[in-house]
Amino acid sequence: MTVTHEAPSTDGGEELEVWIDQDLCTGDGICAQYAPEVFELDIDGLAYVKDGEDELLQEPGATTRVPLPLLRDVVDSAKECPGDCIHVRRISDKVEVYGPDAE
Repeated sequence: MTVTHEAPSTDGGEELEVWIDQDLCTGDGICAQYAPEVFELDIDGLAYVKDGEDELLQEPGATTRVPLPLLRDVVDSAKECPGDCIHVRRISDKVEVYGPDAE
């Protein structure tokens, strides 16, 4: 089976951020497989985002910027996540562009 994805768009090149709702995380690790530079499973078995210095951000609702070269991987993570817990939104207005609450 071949899966094709649309090329991600940032609506005019706006910067994006990503966060994970750990209450919904199933711990499958798909996000860490797609974008290990952005996501990591912690010892509790749940996924978290990492900052630009590779530091795990464990505070609830912690966000990190989506590096443009990794945009497709982060978007694929959000689309393939079985827990629907990955949220990608514009930094400027906090509107979700990928994830369970995307318009």
